[in-house]
Amino acid sequence: MHTFGNRRDIDGLRALAVIPVVLFHFGFNTFSGGFVGVDVFFVISGFLITTILFREISAQRFSFIDFWARRARRIIPALTMVMLVTLALGWLLLTAKDFSELGRTVRYQSLFISNILFMREDGYFQPASELKPLLHTWSLAVEEQYYIFFPLLMTALIRYVRHWRWMLLAVLLISFGLNIHYIEQKPEFTFFSLPTRAWELLCGAMLAVMPAPKQAVRAWVYQVVGLAGLVAVLVAVFTFDKSTVFPGWAALLPVLGTTALIWSGAQGASWTARLLSLRALVWVGLLSYSLYLWHWPVYVYANAISIDGIQPLEAIGWITLSLGLAWLSLRYVELPFREKRLLATRNAVLAGAVAVIVVLATTGTAINSADGLPQRLTGKALEFAQAQEWRAGQLNCMLVTQDKSLDKACLVGNNKDIPATQMFWGDSHAAALLPAIERNARREGRPIWLFSMSACSPVLSNDQRQRCIDFNEQTMEKVRSLGIKEVVLASNWSLNVYGREDGDKKVLLNSNDTTAQAEQRMAAALKARVAALREAGVQVWLFKDVPLQSKGSVNRLTSLARIGRSAEGLGRPLEEHLTRQHFINALFDSMSAADPGVHVIDPTPMMCTSRICSIEVDGRSQYRDEDHLSDVGGARLSPLFVPLLLGASHN
Repeated sequence: MHTFGNRRDIDGLRALAVIPVVLFHFGFNTFSGGFVGVDVFFVISGFLITTILFREISAQRFSFIDFWARRARRIIPALTMVMLVTLALGWLLLTAKDFSELGRTVRYQSLFISNILFMREDGYFQPASELKPLLHTWSLAVEEQYYIFFPLLMTALIRYVRHWRWMLLAVLLISFGLNIHYIEQKPEFTFFSLPTRAWELLCGAMLAVMPAPKQAVRAWVYQVVGLAGLVAVLVAVFTFDKSTVFPGWAALLPVLGTTALIWSGAQGASWTARLLSLRALVWVGLLSYSLYLWHWPVYVYANAISIDGIQPLEAIGWITLSLGLAWLSLRYVELPFREKRLLATRNAVLAGAVAVIVVLATTGTAINSADGLPQRLTGKALEFAQAQEWRAGQLNCMLVTQDKSLDKACLVGNNKDIPATQMFWGDSHAAALLPAIERNARREGRPIWLFSMSACSPVLSNDQRQRCIDFNEQTMEKVRSLGIKEVVLASNWSLNVYGREDGDKKVLLNSNDTTAQAEQRMAAALKARVAALREAGVQVWLFKDVPLQSKGSVNRLTSLARIGRSAEGLGRPLEEHLTRQHFINALFDSMSAADPGVHVIDPTPMMCTSRICSIEVDGRSQYRDEDHLSDVGGARLSPLFVPLLLGASHN
């Protein structure tokens, strides 16, 4: 085992990169900016690879084929092993939808373009991204895309441009400028794309091609620059967090800090170089590539089989497992290929790389095309997975974006001879109540109307959502023309006020509102809707939010069932639910107290114990996803609407 270019400090610097990344991902909040470890890796990579390129091009012995063969030998073996194991665990643990998405990721990453896939989806810091076992491969994709183009650029510049270093610097500045320009407009593009990240690798590249200083640099300069670089990286690690606008200007801190550390360590005598050369850091640094590859799938799958998330002591155990896998991967996968004990010739390694790419791309495509092979699932795991699909007709009763007409509603019940005087009105949360509506309608022999539109609150009044305004106006006309006497308003109320908990800042009433303004708008809009209904002689029933579950928690039911682990205790703490709903609940209760014609229906007592709002009850999932009821969950709430029907029987 050897270090790169005999720079033990750079091996230690790799440890400084990977340790914060791992600790950040496993939830150690002290390392809230640990994600900058990837930026440290970029600079190191740019420096090391450009050092080799510059030496070979200058000596006129550079070969593109040899270069890419070395990259394949360095990157592909360990990555392939991780992807295969990730697929195997996905087969065991993931729902059909998530396994299908994993197949698509494998297809993209086999071609080193997974970053392009991820930039079209959820942001890196969104909870939804914690369900993607290969999310971390975005950085490998960026690097490999860079190393397709950079050797071509470098060769052309050195051969044909006299002042080529200035041209290289210009490319760096253009990339940094794109990063600054797009960080607010297109944050996902800026985070994941090569054009906005190349400057970080180019910082290392510029360092590698800088001519030697004409005069000797004083020793104290190396000391000060090295110390400043270390402080810069550590400040980023410990003070940045998910709210930091990143990369943007903030990325300068870890990138320039790393550049300073590499430069100051060139003489090998600086304090920081000696610190980074400590045996323990060098050992972790040599494991860094494999550790980076293994830790994220370990985290995702460990999280999938946990009840209440990975606790600190558990995290230490999973990190230890990641280290063990990294050591095995280095010893038995990386080194045999890098030291040419396997596929010794250039042609052999390139042929092997092509074969691996074809096999992985084909496998990923097949899994994705087969919708994640749902036939893998049996027993309780299959039941939980099927609960994530509505089968009671909800989608047939709900308007969605693709619907060209707004004329879509359901008259629920088997006795259509009696005029329907009750209506459920709302968004997809109202549609989720269809099993309960149908059960009551059939039992009482009374038809009930259901008018619902996806993502459209019954009180929404935003000029940017004209379809919702039109739908609500038409539904209000239906209330009058059909002689409706009682209306249940149901919606994802808290979403309209606070946005999603998964980081989506969008507030449906007005995206620029502060929380207080959004609450005021919500209260005004709801009161206006209720006043219009009351003026039409309608009794109003306000259905409170069902408890919102955390992202990915419903999927855990399937994963837990696959390993035979009980899901008891899996759910949202009651206190968290009540805290989020405090304003909405108080608003509903005050409106009910002020008007005897306004009533409140609260699902919380039926769905929560004194401590937790469970996802499953009696072995059956109550949820389709994090906030929509499943068929079972919807039907289970049918007793809540008995007072509504009893009141109607006396009209």
